[in-house]
Amino acid sequence: MEELTFRNATLEDLPKIVDIYNSTIPSRMVTADTENISVESRIQWFHDHNPQTRPLWMIEDTAKNILGWVSFSSFYGRPAYNGTVEVSIYMDENCRGKGFGKKVLQYCIDNAGNFGVKTLLGFIFLHNEPSLKLFRHFGFEDWGTFPDVAVLDGIERTLVILGKRIG
Repeated sequence: MEELTFRNATLEDLPKIVDIYNSTIPSRMVTADTENISVESRIQWFHDHNPQTRPLWMIEDTAKNILGWVSFSSFYGRPAYNGTVEVSIYMDENCRGKGFGKKVLQYCIDNAGNFGVKTLLGFIFLHNEPSLKLFRHFGFEDWGTFPDVAVLDGIERTLVILGKRIG
């Protein structure tokens, strides 16, 4: 398996981040967005991340090709929850299903403590079996189920929140 490197994203990476994100929308498995988003609409989201507490990492191979991105996002936006983050992993279309997710999630678990994070969360649709399998592989447990809270192409979908304490 190829070695991955992680680096802090820059504003110049935002178009690639958005491209990768938009490429997941048609599957209706990964995001609740149903239409492509714009780079402009993600500028504030980008600035909500920072290398000190809420990293947004670009995932690259040894040749510096971008394979995807991963972020820690604040949960619920209140100070008491500062030690809890939502993990979002988005791989380029050509890199899905190749085992990279395991390396990325392991990196997140191994490095979360450096950012004051004690709890990792994954917000995953119940029908997204590959992502559920990935998180459960690392000992994430089902902490919440929100039945039929999303409607994608007229089909009600359930959201599962998986959690793992690491600190």
